[in-house]
Amino acid sequence: MRTAQGARARARMEVTAAIKDEARRQLAAEGAGKLSLRAVARELGMVSSAVYRYFPSRDDLLTALIIDAYDSIGACAEQARDDAAADAGPVSRWVAVCTAVRGWALAHPHEYALIYGSPVPGYTAPRTTLPPASRIGAVLIGIILDAHRGHGLVGPGLPGVLHPEAEHLVADLAPELPPEAATALVAGWAQLFGLVSFEVFGQFNRLVEDRERFFDHAATGLAHAVGLR
Repeated sequence: MRTAQGARARARMEVTAAIKDEARRQLAAEGAGKLSLRAVARELGMVSSAVYRYFPSRDDLLTALIIDAYDSIGACAEQARDDAAADAGPVSRWVAVCTAVRGWALAHPHEYALIYGSPVPGYTAPRTTLPPASRIGAVLIGIILDAHRGHGLVGPGLPGVLHPEAEHLVADLAPELPPEAATALVAGWAQLFGLVSFEVFGQFNRLVEDRERFFDHAATGLAHAVGLR
């Protein structure tokens, strides 16, 4: 009995993986807005009703792809943090994580576009996407917290009018962070993905030639901007 159940579970995993792989091919060819369960079924030689047993709707399939993409880029960032030399300073670890994020995005442009590009018409991401979406942010927060607990941060200035917002960010992100570090972190986080998106979506074409060195310099500047030294 257990053998039969194990075989069914493996078969379901294999079919689920095949459906998601075909959906990713459709993302690359047509974009997320045109993703269709019927088209996926047709390409896999399945009847539509069979696919619906795995993913009841297009939105369920999109959610699975989004979670996979967030988990993949998040794991890449975590691995870069873990692979950094034990004696590496916070700036080096920050840059290593940023570089890993860029590398993943360039290797998976269509999946990157799914999670950081234009919203998919008619789709609203459920709350189940929030934990995987937070993995990169958690890595960056961890680097800043380690620096704060160690040699400290070179805190950027914070206008008085931003103090309420900063306190709100601290409560949401990490109560140990100084308020000025929280606002700088969110700005740096956003600028990281601005840099990556400019490259992935072609805005650097005919503008930036040595993109690897340019990115390394920019990521180092972001590290300094959030108070790392």
